Amino acid sequence: QVQLVESGGGLVQPGGSLRLSCAASGSFFRINSMGWYRQAPGKQRELVATITRGGSTNYADSVKGRFTISRDNAKSTVFLQMNSLNSEDTAVYYCNAYIVVPSYATDMDYWGKGTLVTVSS
Repeated sequence: QVQLVESGGGLVQPGGSLRLSCAASGSFFRINSMGWYRQAPGKQRELVATITRGGSTNYADSVKGRFTISRDNAKSTVFLQMNSLNSEDTAVYYCNAYIVVPSYATDMDYWGKGTLVTVSS
């Protein structure tokens, strides 16, 4: 059974920084693409950033230049460094990963339970 567990959320003032982490655990062969999504109150879940196993990245326009996604394949972990935070970044942030598990020919889509980021003075 594969699990994704996020950490690092919390309350931060406008202009501040936070670093989110998400670690995968359980029985699997390989993690392909990993990413972060967020859902603000009353809004749909949206893409924040993704990163391939080889390190290619993709960002939402709203976070380009402020957020950086990275990963440690040896530790099955993905990170999101968030700088210059503003109130519009307030949301629950979810980790996502496509993971190759035993008994399946292709990778499977997994989600963490989310971590709350609140940007407020």
